[in-house]
Amino acid sequence: MSTIAKLREQLFSTLESLNDKSNPMDIERAKVVAEVAQVIINSAKVEVEHMRVTGEKGTGFITPAQPLCPPGITGVTQHRIR
Repeated sequence: MSTIAKLREQLFSTLESLNDKSNPMDIERAKVVAEVAQVIINSAKVEVEHMRVTGEKGTGFITPAQPLCPPGITGVTQHRIR
């Protein structure tokens, strides 16, 4: 899987195959898919930590989140009305 979105699609496809009553996926094969997916997820966690520490963009597996504030805005203050 080259992106987290593609991995997610594959995992949902595996779930659908397991639930297919006419031609279900073999349980052992599904377990292997889940194990490999977990290794990919663990490497993504390491990538996120690396990005956090170094400030680098990463490999592209994880799509960077949009900033909470548009450029130029340094914060948001919410005032209470009494």
